[in-house]
Amino acid sequence: MQALRQACAAVAARAKYVAVAADAIPQYAAALPLPGRAEGPNGPAPGPGGPQDAPPPAGADRERLAAFWLTLDAVNFGSGWFPTLRKRPGLSGYNTVAAALRDRFNAAGPWSATELTEITAPEIAGLLGQDPGHELMALFATSLNDLGRRVAGGHQGEFAAVADAAGGSAVALATALGAWDCFADCSAYDGLEIPFLKRAQIAAADLHRAGVTRFADLGGLTMFADNLVPHVLRLDGVLRFDADLVARIDREELIPHDSPEEIEIRACAVHAVELISAAAGVEGVTAAEIDQVLWERGQQSVYKASPRHRSRCTAY
Repeated sequence: MQALRQACAAVAARAKYVAVAADAIPQYAAALPLPGRAEGPNGPAPGPGGPQDAPPPAGADRERLAAFWLTLDAVNFGSGWFPTLRKRPGLSGYNTVAAALRDRFNAAGPWSATELTEITAPEIAGLLGQDPGHELMALFATSLNDLGRRVAGGHQGEFAAVADAAGGSAVALATALGAWDCFADCSAYDGLEIPFLKRAQIAAADLHRAGVTRFADLGGLTMFADNLVPHVLRLDGVLRFDADLVARIDREELIPHDSPEEIEIRACAVHAVELISAAAGVEGVTAAEIDQVLWERGQQSVYKASPRHRSRCTAY
């Protein structure tokens, strides 16, 4: 992940559309309710989990937990399409997908790796209560097909073996998953390669938090570069967007994936969280924990009232 950190710092240094307000970082970091800090101006520090963690299936053993999290994280994308989905009452797009998968696991158990290789868009649509012709259903099916092939072909069909193969390293797992089509997430910017690996990193964190495995190097992970945390950082004054970019976002215009603007949004957010971590003064606090705090903050009405950027892609 060091290559990602360096690439994001380089993007931040030459960005045209997004700027990190470095002068705002110390005060902002001091005010965040971070783990290890009893309570800050914004309330108590969160526990190890939070709303970003969908409740696991009931009575799940280690293998079923691994299957649940890898299956969910393989389809943990589509935020650019979420406004077009039929959502369960009171749930976001992500939580609608997560709840449907949890219900499936509770009712019928996990799909086997072989079953995932054969799952179709209409099957996914039926599970999620969506139109079978919705573009996202085909993308979900393609991702799950690849997950099934990888688990069946490289891990004898055992989902927990995917975690075990990382040898106790979250960074190693995220890097390995990032080489799979179902978790791929790498962008190019002005000659730089930027391996965001957003969902691959989340999968490592999820497997650790679920108790499937224990990683000693969670601090090696970066922020999970999506479209909500950058939105929070912008509204909080830590990121500053070009006025025209803000106008496009406010019009709810799609920002093309891998465009300079979209890459700068994600990369500058990653770099800002690294600066926040360095300035926080809390020993051992990780970028992933800061990501969780900011993600939870993004559930507040003040952040939901303002449009965030939307890009149609499989990255987030």
